[in-house]
Amino acid sequence: MSDGNKQDAAKDAADDWAEAMAEQAITTEPAAARASAAASVPAGERVFAPLQAGKVADIAMSDIARVLDVPVQLTAQLGRTRITIKNLLQLSHGSIVELDGLAGEPMDVFINGYLIAQGEVVVVNDKFGIRLTDIITPSERIQKLNR
Repeated sequence: MSDGNKQDAAKDAADDWAEAMAEQAITTEPAAARASAAASVPAGERVFAPLQAGKVADIAMSDIARVLDVPVQLTAQLGRTRITIKNLLQLSHGSIVELDGLAGEPMDVFINGYLIAQGEVVVVNDKFGIRLTDIITPSERIQKLNR
C-alpha cells in the first residue's frame, strides 16, 4: 500500500468513528431521564413483549406439540412388600407373594415415579388394563409432597 492509500484509509476510518460518535451523542439520553422512564414501566413489560390475543393459542399449541413425542414411564402398582433375599431365592413358578394392598383396593398409577392417578384392574379380550377412577390434581400432588 502506498502512503496515499494508507492516509485515505485512515481518514475513512476516522470519518466512520466520527459519524458513530455523533450519532451516539444525538440518541443518548441523560441517565436520570432513562432511570425515571424505566421506573414508570413495570419490569415484566420491559423484559417480555406483550402477546397479541390471536397468537396466544398458536403459541400454546406449538409448545404442546414439542412435548407430544417425549417418552415417559408409566407404572401401575398393585401393592408392595418387603422380603428377605433368602425368601426371594425360594420363589418359583406358582409361588404367591403377599402384597400390602388389599383386594379391590385401587391401584396407584405413576408417571416417571410421580403418583398421577388411581384406578382398578380390568380385563378386556384376555388382556389386563387399568380403568382410571381418580386423577390426582397438581395441587393434591403438592400437598402430598408437603406431608
